[in-house]
Amino acid sequence: MSSFSPRDRLSVGKLPSALLERLLAAYVPTDPAVLVGPGIGRDAAAIAVDRGVLVAKSDPITFATSGAADYLVDVNANDLACMGAEPRFMLVTALFPDGTMVEDVERHFDELGAACRRRGIALVGGHTEVTAGLDRTILVGMMLGEAGTGGLLAPGQAIPGDLLMVSGAIAVEGTALLARELGETLGRLAPQAVLERARHFTADPGISVAAAARALAHLPGVHALHDPTEGGLGMGVREIAAASGCGAMLDRERVPIHPETAAIAAALGLDPLGMLASGSLLAAVSPDAEAAARDAANQAGADLTTIGFLTPPEGGFRMNVGGQTLPIPEWTMDEVSRALAAAGSEIARERHGVSQ
Repeated sequence: MSSFSPRDRLSVGKLPSALLERLLAAYVPTDPAVLVGPGIGRDAAAIAVDRGVLVAKSDPITFATSGAADYLVDVNANDLACMGAEPRFMLVTALFPDGTMVEDVERHFDELGAACRRRGIALVGGHTEVTAGLDRTILVGMMLGEAGTGGLLAPGQAIPGDLLMVSGAIAVEGTALLARELGETLGRLAPQAVLERARHFTADPGISVAAAARALAHLPGVHALHDPTEGGLGMGVREIAAASGCGAMLDRERVPIHPETAAIAAALGLDPLGMLASGSLLAAVSPDAEAAARDAANQAGADLTTIGFLTPPEGGFRMNVGGQTLPIPEWTMDEVSRALAAAGSEIARERHGVSQ
């Protein structure tokens, strides 16, 4: 068909060329450095890079959520910014379920284009198709950034004695996801006003840490930056330390937590330290750079809190909890995933009329 109604349903396979061509023309932002961008018959992008280092990152969105485009752009941009790179170019593979309507595809194109445009990122290509066997849309992002005159902040440069500092409060991402996906269950356990605020956490306070990372990446005394995600802050602390061959001591009572996060975690029996954590930036900072790092982050609109320090590796991964020294748990399964899996089992039982 040469023209498309928003309510037309698409069959398995590539998007029709005429539809794809219209969507690309309407929604895709570009950049002067893009020599070959997305288009019919164009299977790869070409970008002019004449200085610095090209940094690459890939991350998917595999669960159903509103605001998926902003989410996809932010989780990829965060990791580039943590290495001192400026996010510049993005490719997206979009897989739609069989029977997806044209209007749904167009909405995703619109949202992706707008999300990239707001952050100054060119959408340079990718792949779109309607795929059999899916029950939801899956978006996979691949982002490129440049680490120019400031240089690359490679992982592994932190040292024992560095302070561990975190921006904002932890588990923003996990809080929002649980409030959205388990609203009915949580509605019986937590106040509606709390859940309503939590549902919007991916937008406010948001999950982007790129501005804070940009402010800190090339500051003298900032040795490493990390965007904690799966496994939460607890795993993030382990990861930033292990990358440099260090141990870590965390002061749990100094870790900032939103009241909404605390309420939802308590209702579901979760540990906020192990909850999906995009929205917080973890930094390893020399003690003599602590004040400068806090000032730089404040100018970028972020608050930094000192929550611990790095140790020699034989110290392991420990935390101070009420005067006791305990191991930092190792969350092989993120606390949010655990809650969603448990809720899925409960829902399944209810549907089959099985009571506990």
